[in-house]
Parts: sequence; structure tokens; C-alpha cells
Amino acid sequence: MKTYFRLLSFAKPIEKFAIPYIIFTLLYVVFSTSVLGMLGPLLNTLFHVGSIGNVDSTAVVKNTKDISLLDIPAWFKYYTNHFITTYGEWGALKFVCAVMVIAVFLGNIFRYLSQRIMESLRIHTLLRIRKAVFDNVMNLHMGYFSNERKGDIMSKIASEVQTVQFSVTGTLQVVFKEPLLLIGYLFWLFYISAKLTLISLLIIPIAGFIISRIVKKLRSQAIAAQNSYANMISYLDEALSGIKIIKAFNATDFIIKRFDDENRRYSKITRSMSKRQQLASPVSETLSVAMISFVVLYGGYLIFNKKSDLDAGQFIAYIALFSQLMRPAKAIGDAFSNIHSGLVAGERILALIDEKPLIQDAPDAIVVNEFKKSIQLENVSFAYNEKEVLKNINLTLPKGKTIAMVGPSGGGKSTLMDLLPRFIEPKSGRILVDDHDIQHIKTTSLRALMGVVNQESLLFNDTIFNNIAFGKTGVTQEQVEAAARIANAHNFIMETDNGYQTNTGDRGTKLSGGQRQRICIARAVLNNPPIMLLDEATSALDTESEKLVQEALNNLMKNRTSLIIAHRLSTIQNADLIIVLDNGKVAEQGSHMELMNHNGVYRRLIDMQTFNTD
Repeated sequence: MKTYFRLLSFAKPIEKFAIPYIIFTLLYVVFSTSVLGMLGPLLNTLFHVGSIGNVDSTAVVKNTKDISLLDIPAWFKYYTNHFITTYGEWGALKFVCAVMVIAVFLGNIFRYLSQRIMESLRIHTLLRIRKAVFDNVMNLHMGYFSNERKGDIMSKIASEVQTVQFSVTGTLQVVFKEPLLLIGYLFWLFYISAKLTLISLLIIPIAGFIISRIVKKLRSQAIAAQNSYANMISYLDEALSGIKIIKAFNATDFIIKRFDDENRRYSKITRSMSKRQQLASPVSETLSVAMISFVVLYGGYLIFNKKSDLDAGQFIAYIALFSQLMRPAKAIGDAFSNIHSGLVAGERILALIDEKPLIQDAPDAIVVNEFKKSIQLENVSFAYNEKEVLKNINLTLPKGKTIAMVGPSGGGKSTLMDLLPRFIEPKSGRILVDDHDIQHIKTTSLRALMGVVNQESLLFNDTIFNNIAFGKTGVTQEQVEAAARIANAHNFIMETDNGYQTNTGDRGTKLSGGQRQRICIARAVLNNPPIMLLDEATSALDTESEKLVQEALNNLMKNRTSLIIAHRLSTIQNADLIIVLDNGKVAEQGSHMELMNHNGVYRRLIDMQTFNTD
């Protein structure tokens, strides 16, 4: 139950909902149970049978001082007798029917109000759970997303929160309302005949034991179902993201079979769960009828053998009440049979909420609003698990210079660039921005100093305007157009159907690679950072697009400190400083001419590209 109460903590302030809910539910219970409780007095009074409780009917009519304030049946008997005496039996019957209709009407009004409050509590709780999950996911470190499947994260945020909605928060209503109904019915049953009620309740634990055996395996099945569903979402995400590759490699049948196998596995698990869940209801119905039959037999035996003071009206009322007693008991049983899948989903959601980012601001972290001097790397090393990618890197990146990083694939270029905005943390060493260790700079202010343009030009399914103005508010059309002109993007944007209001499609698929990249550059221009990080921004483009994008990059790098990872070495020959990384170490550094004269790794890379071009 620890998971359940942890999920309920998201309902705070729960008293805002719980207090009025309990009040309305109590009123609903009072009116709804009273209708059946008054059935005995009604029958006895109308057909002139016996007395009610310990109060003689004649005494009730003549002296109301002997009636307890809370003795509802006696008051009802008194007024019924009064109407019989004054208006006759037909008048009394009209009075009784009116009282019952009013009681049912008021009971249902309070039931409606309590359900409205419970629905507000459920929505409020789920809103806070979704927010907590999404907020924490967005604050997690980049390494987390490299190790986790995106479909699994999506499953937790979307579908498993819904599972919590229908199974865990749904039990809130059961926890409050059904026990109160149970108590209300038990009150009337004990009032009518304590002896018959005690005997009848002895068989309830037998029914509970049978139902508990049915739902015992539901928890393990719920875990398997959640994992299988998460796998299906992952397969779906991968299939939609890689549809071009799937078709290019004629892998459609393979992908279909993989999804179908998991789909069948999920269906098999849910079918088994449904069988157990649905078995609980008919079993409890059968047990209910058996228990009521037992009550009829035992109660009839007591009456026939004069071993009870029950009269006909009370006995009929008792049977009606006992038949209703099983309804809240059945609802509680059904809630516990359905709660397992919700608790499993809740555990997975809470595990995601509890996931802590490895990169957090230090307590003494400062805000840095400008870049004045240089970026320094002092003995920086980094490793993925046991594999060391960077080894004791020492570099100085001066302000206002264009620095290019080149080297063989896997040499650590992208890793080094990811260290600067703290997407990842070094294993050892320090990175300084203007003599401030970046681990003591607030991450948001550090990243505000840097603009990033990656090889993968990622756009959101939104308008071109919103993609350029991404993350900023109050941006004007003029500012966006100015950024687009610097990025060589304005002309092709104006040629689209709706200009800057044209939708780019999913991940920008309505635009070409060069167009997407220029919009990404415009986004970086609008952000206007003093430091630019360019990770092979032109490597995936054709020659014409590369020329346009390179011009845009040159505009972007003016009056800025730029760190470039270059795929085509011809594009960085004018860089102020070229750093050659090989096998995680700085193999050499200098200008283009200095490195050519050095006749080392850089010269070899240049010769290889020249040879391939020829």
C-alpha cells in the first residue's frame, strides 16, 4: 500500500475535496439506506401487523416523548399511523410514497454532488502526476535517454498514467463511499435483528477467501502486461521513425512480425487478467444469492419456530437490506481485483519520478550573463562505462576565435563538445568559462551562452515562425525575418504556401535537409549567443545546399566564439585554430598551414579527402 499512498500524496490538498465528499456521501448513505429501512414499518403499519422495535403503535400515536430522536423507524411509524387515523389508509399510502420519493431524490442529489467532487479530485491528482513525471523527464541528464527506450518513457507518461486513473484513483470513491454504505446497511440489519445478522455475517469471510484466491495472480500478470505494452509502444515509435529504412531494406515483414508477436503476447496476458477479473463478479453474484437464500431459510426457521420476535414486515425489509449489503461488498472486492494493474503502473511512474538527474546545479552555483575571455579544459577525461573516450585534454579556446575540431571517427570530438554545455560530465578534470568552473555555474545560464547547431537538424511539428522563435516569447515578425535573412532562409520561406506560418511537418519532413538546417541556424541567430557549437552542420547536405548553409554559418560566426566539428576539412581551412583529436587525445593543433607543414594526422586526413575527391 506504500505505492498507493504515495500516489495519493499527489492529491494534496486532499482535505479540500475529502471533507465535502464525506459530508455528501454520509447524507447519501442516510437517505438511500433509510428507504429500505422504512420498508418494514410501512408494511406493518399498512397491514396492521405488530409493532416497531419496542414501541407499541398505540403509544406512538398518543405520546411521542417516548421516541428517541434518532429512532427513524419509530418516527416514520408514528406519522404513518397519524395519516391512517386522520386521512385513512389511502392517505397514509400517499404520505409513505411521497416520503420515499423525496428520500430517493435527496439521496441521489447528494450522490451526484459527491461524484462531482470525487471527479475533481481524480482530475487534480492525475494532473499533478502527469506534471511531475514530465517535469522530471525533461530535467534528466542526456545519458539517461541514451540508455532508455523512448517508447518505454512514452508508455509511462501516457498510457500508464491512464491506468492509474482508472484503477488506483478510482478506488478512492470505493474507499470512502462503499464502507459507509456497508456501515449504513449493517446498522439497519442489527437494528432489525442482531441475532440473525451475526449468524449471517459468519459466511462473508468464506466469500472473501474465494474471491481473494481468484485475484491472487493478478499482480504478476499486471507487471508482465505493462512491460509488454511498453515494448509495443517502443516498436511502434521505432517503426514510424525509421519507416524509410524499413522499406529500403525490405524489412516490412520483419517489423510487422516483431510487433505482431508482442501484440499477441500482450493480448494473451490481458485475456488471462480479464478472465480472472471477470470471474470475480459472477462468483460474488452467486455467493450473494447463496447468502441471501441462507438468510431466508434461517430467518424463516426462526419465525416458524417462534425463536425470534421478527414479524413479516421486518423480515421482508431485512431480506431487502441484506441483498443490498452485498453491493458495496462486491464493489470493494472488484476494486481490489482491479487495483493490481494500477499499482504496478504507479510503481513504474514513481520510479521515473524518482529518477534523479546526474547533472545538477551546485548549491553555490552562480549566474553568468556574458563571455569575456576564454574556455579552458584542464586535464579533462571522459569514459562511457569502462571505455575511455577522452584522455587528459588540455585546451584553451579564446574569445572571438573560430576553432575547428577534426580527426578520425570515434576520436572524441562530439563528446568534447557535449561537455561544454554540461550535457555530460567529465570523469576527471575541470572546464572553466572565464575562470569559473562550469560545475559552479547555473546550467541554464551556461547554456544561454551557447548556441548549438547539430548535424541532425531537428524541427518541431509547428510553423516555421515558431521553430525559429523556439523557446522565446514576445518575438516579433521583424526579428524572426532578420534571423532568417542571416541564415539564408528568408527567400525559400517566402516561396512556401504560407510563408513563416507554413507548418514544417513531423521533424521538418516537408522541407529539404538544407532548408531545415538553415532554419536551425536562424534559430541560433535569434538566440544570439556569444559562443557557437557547430557539430558537422553541413556533412549531410548536397553541394548546393552546403554552399548556402556554409554562407549562413559564416554569417552566424561573425563576432562570435565558434567551435566547429568539421567533416569536410575544406570548410575549416580559414579557422583561427584547428585541433586534431585522435584516439581521445590532442594529436596536434595550429593553423591550417602549420598543420600541413607538420606533416602529421591532419595532413594525412587532407590527403585522404583530396584523393577521394579526385
